[in-house]
Amino acid sequence: MPSKRDYYEILGLAKGASKDEIKKAYRQLALKLHPDRNKEAGAEERFKEVSEAYAVLSDDEKRQVYDRHGHAGFDQRYSEEDIFRGADFGEFGFDLDSILRAFFGGRGGFAGRGPAGGADLQVPLEVTLEDVLEGAEKTVEVARLESCAACDGSGARKGGRGAVRCPTCDATGEIRRMARTPFGVMTQVGACPDCRGRGVLVRDPCATCQGAGLARERRRLTVRIPPGVESGMNLRLRGEGDAGPRGAPSGDLYATIRVREHATFTRERENLHVVVPLTFSQAALGDTLDVPLLGGGRETLAIPAGTQAGEVFTIRGRGLPTLGRPARGDLLVHAKVYTPTKLSSEQRKLLEALAELDGTERRKGFFERFRL
Repeated sequence: MPSKRDYYEILGLAKGASKDEIKKAYRQLALKLHPDRNKEAGAEERFKEVSEAYAVLSDDEKRQVYDRHGHAGFDQRYSEEDIFRGADFGEFGFDLDSILRAFFGGRGGFAGRGPAGGADLQVPLEVTLEDVLEGAEKTVEVARLESCAACDGSGARKGGRGAVRCPTCDATGEIRRMARTPFGVMTQVGACPDCRGRGVLVRDPCATCQGAGLARERRRLTVRIPPGVESGMNLRLRGEGDAGPRGAPSGDLYATIRVREHATFTRERENLHVVVPLTFSQAALGDTLDVPLLGGGRETLAIPAGTQAGEVFTIRGRGLPTLGRPARGDLLVHAKVYTPTKLSSEQRKLLEALAELDGTERRKGFFERFRL
């Protein structure tokens, strides 16, 4: 499958383009490419492409995510519906519903080429930091609409009167109306209100699906977790959503990621943080530690003499992968010097002797500052 083009390139803009420049570029391209005005091959696909680019770059939050992650991370976080949610096409004279229908193949489109497709579904999916590190496969359970087995998807009771063509839409499942916009008179397409987009009227409906031709079933599906995922990202399973009526395409299933908190490590994008306890003598004299790694194993870390509480040491390349890239982040080791709550008599004597030396040094330093 060909990779998607850069959104800025699609609109002919530089990455730092202003909102006004984005709006102006889209207006010019939309006027040129809208399928009701341009009947050339490929015009509709180009119109979809520039509309998607505008929907993303005109939204501050989506644009920030796209600028940071590119398509690799952006497409994991946002579904196609999410991309257009909140986008303002009204000032261009477009009905947002017609824009959405154009995108979800077979779900209406500009020319009304078929019945609306099935709905997209969303399920939560919890993963561990180990899953983020290595990638994994998880199983999710979803209740989705499928072709009704009792009536073979016809919606009509077997042995009944069957279904008849809808006279309102002439079995197309859609009603068209003409609307005047700044781009001229354009066709807007909606589902037929009488047959609800199915194209047929069922006189003797199936008792299982109530004439819909679709029944809800529970399925267990496998989701592949790519390394580097983040909480909030959506993993798409194409065609695993609700089935569409009359053989229309199924919707997609989106698994929304939530990364579970880890007992040892905390995450900051591709970097990991871990706290290692040090005794006062280790911090003062220096030592060599075995630092735990996510996924198992340990890394040797030299702690220099005089290490201060809260000091941070970096182990390169031992963090998490970045989605879609081979490089890994770092492991940041935070030194935490702890104070013992119970002392043996020998420990107490040694610390008291040290305290006396520390006090002598502090007093000497104090008077040194005032020596003429």
